[in-house]
Amino acid sequence: MAAHADYVLHLADNAVILGQRNAQWCGHGPVLEEDLALANNSLDLIGQARLLYQHVAALRHDGRTTEDLLAYFRDVPDFKNYTLLELPHSTALAPTASGNRDYAVTMARNFLYSALMVLLWDALKASKDLQLAAIAAKSLKETQYHLRHSRDWLLRLGDGTDESHARMQAAVDHLMPYTQEFWTSSAMETAAAAAGVGVDTRNLQTVWNTLVDDALAQATLQRPAAGGFVPTGKLGVHSEHLGFVLAEMQCLARAHPEAVW
Repeated sequence: MAAHADYVLHLADNAVILGQRNAQWCGHGPVLEEDLALANNSLDLIGQARLLYQHVAALRHDGRTTEDLLAYFRDVPDFKNYTLLELPHSTALAPTASGNRDYAVTMARNFLYSALMVLLWDALKASKDLQLAAIAAKSLKETQYHLRHSRDWLLRLGDGTDESHARMQAAVDHLMPYTQEFWTSSAMETAAAAAGVGVDTRNLQTVWNTLVDDALAQATLQRPAAGGFVPTGKLGVHSEHLGFVLAEMQCLARAHPEAVW
């Protein structure tokens, strides 16, 4: 049961952290339509996180765990999200996302993650955890849009001007190594897959590679060679950037922990 809850928590943390990152574009989008599109993307992800956190609370059934507790009152080592999702919107790895936003980095990250989650949500529709299967079915429809939106921008910028191509190539070069974490197994994932609750993402790697390589080819982008450090965010070992994301996300709830809205 602990591995089951941790697996669902991993999915929830992925959604809430990327939702928070994408929300940082609110008011800063390159055009109004894109400002609204990313805001809606963030709302989708945070909605997914809410459903998943509620399910974790039900699985733990300890009378203390709530979605708010899981989102706002855990610290960096407690989060199980992929490192890819906590990185700033820049290839410069600045400690905050308040400056140097690069739309190419945001779109490349959304594409790489959405390409995985379209496959994962689809597979999770067959989970023995019926609540998780229902969340997966709902989330799949939203993620298919996220993938289409980010893929369109990958192509538009990659096969655009010299400047946009260079920016998107730099973004892909910067972010692709972090996707190695998708294919490394953890104890919670292994146990959840063995129980028929979760999915071994390694079984999705071939299809994901095809989706990614086809898009990169159409965008006239080169895929960087595999290798380098394999991040371990889902094991609770994060980059220095997650602390800044959580400080921004959690400050109001922690300042007023008993507030009722």
